[in-house]
Amino acid sequence: MKKAIVLMLIMASSMVMAQTEPIKVVFDVTSSNPDVHRTAAKHLRLMAEAYPDSEFELVIYSGAYKMVDNKSSVAGETLSEIVQKDNVSIVICQQTMKRHEMTMGDLIPGVGSVPDGIYEIIMKQKEGWGYIKEAQ
Repeated sequence: MKKAIVLMLIMASSMVMAQTEPIKVVFDVTSSNPDVHRTAAKHLRLMAEAYPDSEFELVIYSGAYKMVDNKSSVAGETLSEIVQKDNVSIVICQQTMKRHEMTMGDLIPGVGSVPDGIYEIIMKQKEGWGYIKEAQ
């Protein structure tokens, strides 16, 4: 019985330790659905708060451009807070911005841009980042 308890304690402590190891995750958002925008922002916030030593990037392209529009974003308040964290970056594809005639001034303050959203995600994965597709 004593050995079983010790074994359970060792297993439990290794699980706790495994979840505190820093990670790197890129979130992919293409949906124009406001519910997806809210959910993605919530996931990003929760992960960034739970794992402050980890890195997170939210990449927005295609129909998701309104997610970072400072005038119409349903997740704008959450994103404005999250983007201030040292372990979070939020970027939008410049090709998407061009297609929708957006400028950097149209974006939530702190949101950056990348030349190509898909390329950004591929490079993050090549560097070992985990990948999360936010969709409905």
